[in-house]
Amino acid sequence: MPVIDDPKTIPALTLTATADITIAAGAEGASAPLPRFKMVAYTGGAMRVAGWRHPVVIDLAGLAVPSQARPIRFGHDPLSGVGHTDAIRVEAGQLVATGVISRDTQAAKEVVASSRNGFPWQASVGASVEEFEFIKDNQKATVNGQELSGPVNVVRKATLGEISFVDLGADCRTSASIAAHKNKEPRLMAEDPTAVTASPAPANEPSAEQVRAEALAETGRIAAIRKVCAVGGGKHAEIEAQAIREGWDATRTELEVLRASRPKAPAIHAPDTSVTSEVLEAACFQSAKLEGIEKVCSAQAMEIAAKRFQSGLGLQELLFEAAIANGYTGRTFRDSRRVLEAAFGRGIEAGMTTIDVGGILSNVANKFLLEGFFSVERVWRSICAVRNVSDFKTVTSYRLVGKDQYEQVAPGGELKHGTLGEETYTNKADTYGLMLSIDRRDIINDDLGAITTVPRKLGRGSGLKINDIFWAAFMNNAAFFSVGNKNYVSGADTALGIDGLTKGEVAFMDLVDTDGKPTGVMPSILLVPTALSAVGTQLYKSVEMRDTTANTKFPVANPHQGKFRIEVSRYLSNALYTGYSAKAWYLLADPSDLPVIEMAFLNGQEAPTIETSDADFSQLGVRMRGYHDFGVALQDPRGGVKSKGEV
Repeated sequence: MPVIDDPKTIPALTLTATADITIAAGAEGASAPLPRFKMVAYTGGAMRVAGWRHPVVIDLAGLAVPSQARPIRFGHDPLSGVGHTDAIRVEAGQLVATGVISRDTQAAKEVVASSRNGFPWQASVGASVEEFEFIKDNQKATVNGQELSGPVNVVRKATLGEISFVDLGADCRTSASIAAHKNKEPRLMAEDPTAVTASPAPANEPSAEQVRAEALAETGRIAAIRKVCAVGGGKHAEIEAQAIREGWDATRTELEVLRASRPKAPAIHAPDTSVTSEVLEAACFQSAKLEGIEKVCSAQAMEIAAKRFQSGLGLQELLFEAAIANGYTGRTFRDSRRVLEAAFGRGIEAGMTTIDVGGILSNVANKFLLEGFFSVERVWRSICAVRNVSDFKTVTSYRLVGKDQYEQVAPGGELKHGTLGEETYTNKADTYGLMLSIDRRDIINDDLGAITTVPRKLGRGSGLKINDIFWAAFMNNAAFFSVGNKNYVSGADTALGIDGLTKGEVAFMDLVDTDGKPTGVMPSILLVPTALSAVGTQLYKSVEMRDTTANTKFPVANPHQGKFRIEVSRYLSNALYTGYSAKAWYLLADPSDLPVIEMAFLNGQEAPTIETSDADFSQLGVRMRGYHDFGVALQDPRGGVKSKGEV
């Protein structure tokens, strides 16, 4: 049942059932009535559906049918109409639809013509899934009168869109049969494959004796078929169903049973081409329980990985699968060096490798590298400007100062030129990196966690290094935040509170450019150490600030409520950094307006990079190296004010 909704949010369904088409001839000389059909569109049970990892069941109690007249299509193609329904209902836990083949299209003609030839059409329902529930393992649910055991997806709410004729679907339990009639018009049976009945034409009505004779003969034929197939102890159920459906006699049925009973030659197993790099990546993510896996892997790759590696994928198995795909002929992992060489394509002719295990490891590692990178404090990203550099050379920024105001345009329309002032600020990127290894012990122990733990450490190491470099530069600011720059305030009245914040705000608003005029920049960020986190949050969020002592110094209204976004960094009070303080705080401009500090990243790459390779000859294992290219430098002192915060 293909879903009309966004397939990125809800997987697609394909639910297959059977169709019952009756094509009746009209009276001689009169136009024939339109062929009618009857479908058991959905049997109400659990089905394996592409795009869904676990079986799917539609709760028919929650299926909305907008109208009784729904389009009938061929293969869910809107351009291949077949007809329409005139009745849709739920019967005994099944969705049943009847209607007419009313379209004059090639698809409609194909359906009718193929029915005459005995083709067993199936049905597939198209609907929009609005709500579904996942029943976990060891849990049960009753749906459509059936008790289901998890894991299974139950679609609780859906809206029926259309129904299509399809030649093959996912429901292998459904079947259909064709019964030939004297008027040569076929009837496609769906309800009971053993009930092959005759639908008489309007003219030449058969007598009751003829009907009884035909029914008796048919009953005898079915009984003979079942007797022949029962010899195998129930092993020939498929032959029995086919024989009844296609009108075989007992002799032909017995021949087919004999053929099926003959010993079979050993099967020839072709290489499994379903295991690709994408499937192995998906299996790694599933084994490591990566969050948001559906955003980085296709539904098909996840489904194949879940079926192929049901117990999870180990590191040995990953390397062995890659080695086999690249031509390794060994049967075990015992010769681990050869397995590694084949997995990484060493000694294999260029272009002959099928799976790049180095690429797989790098892709998998990168996802966990980012998890580690984003797991550490990132306050620096909220208070700095970010610059993209293309190399490791020093880059210079200029500020428009002095003659940066608009000038009145003379009558002739000539605009005057602004000038780049002499104030410049520099920055440059450097490379920081680390290499770790997955050694032979990890491989022998089959520890897949090694390719998730190691990159997490590399990512975390990069995040910690950025913080170390950034805060060392920011806090060594005695010459940057100074009385001479008029962006430093001190004294007992600078402790963080309404009075202290007011003093800092006034100092910020009084900052001027080189012409002595206001900068026009507004403060927006309150940066505090951990000891002042509660007070800063209170000043930002509280509407009132009450003082219950006898010496109340201000009204209860908080004049700074909602003014300045609070940012808290543990680095500000850490004694290992020059300029640390548990009392000092900062009032900063938005970095997009006037930054006090800037980060430069090579080619705009804000996250670290990880690369994977097999170790050299002296080592047996896999090496991973992470590196990051960035630089940091203080910029314009007019973008912030520092308060000493001493009581």
